[in-house]
Amino acid sequence: MLNVVLVEPEIPQNTGNIARTCACVGARLHLVEPMGFRLTQKNLARAGCDYWDEVDIVRWPCADAFFEAHGSDELHLFTGQAQRSFTDVAYGEEAFLVFGRESRGLDLRLIEAYASRCVRIPMREGLRSLNLSNAVAIGVYEALRQQDWPGLM
Repeated sequence: MLNVVLVEPEIPQNTGNIARTCACVGARLHLVEPMGFRLTQKNLARAGCDYWDEVDIVRWPCADAFFEAHGSDELHLFTGQAQRSFTDVAYGEEAFLVFGRESRGLDLRLIEAYASRCVRIPMREGLRSLNLSNAVAIGVYEALRQQDWPGLM
């Protein structure tokens, strides 16, 4: 199962959109705290996500806990600071696609610690980033395309 990891997401609507993508493709969603919102029914409703029951969600108390548990697994950290394109790597069936918070991405210490596993989505110079939910969808669909769309019709 493909894994999507959100490290300290800040905007419930983005997380809701990402959960919907995960539900539609059968990916597991890892939420790494602290988050900029609480997973309350009110926030979920505001995010417009009626797919939460269809998503396998794993919560982590902090980034260190996640990386301690999965640091040796197939990780792909998405960051604008990488040189390698996300299309230049092969994604295994149980890959972890890791994304940072909306306001500032992944911490530099993570990017440095996992530099060989960092990838970027190409975009015009001088622009900061894509919307998080769009970036996740781009990464997820490339991984699934490479795997010939397992379990999808």
